Amino acid sequence: MGEKDPAIRVHGDVSLIDIKGDVTAQTGPPIEDAYRQVSLAGATKIVLCFDQASYINSGGIAVLITIVAEGKKKGQTVRMTGLSAHFQKIFNMVGLTRYAKIYPSEDAALKDF
Repeated sequence: MGEKDPAIRVHGDVSLIDIKGDVTAQTGPPIEDAYRQVSLAGATKIVLCFDQASYINSGGIAVLITIVAEGKKKGQTVRMTGLSAHFQKIFNMVGLTRYAKIYPSEDAALKDF
């Protein structure tokens, strides 16, 4: 794995995916792979942590929509943290927040499960 690839952490029964660098169609496959890895491990509670993400474009949003939609089909609860006000607004506009709630911090997301 490269230094920009997502890192997976486990906190109790919650899988956290730390997303690093830019989120685009080109950087999407490692994020999708991390999601698949936690799904195969049986994760039902997932937090996507964007604290280390610097830029998200439309291709990246498409990747995230795919993950969130797949999570919904699998009965998983997906949450997001670390998003700037700008990206929170965009995620709300494109409908991502209907399926994956945004939290102000990792602790807040964990406490709400």
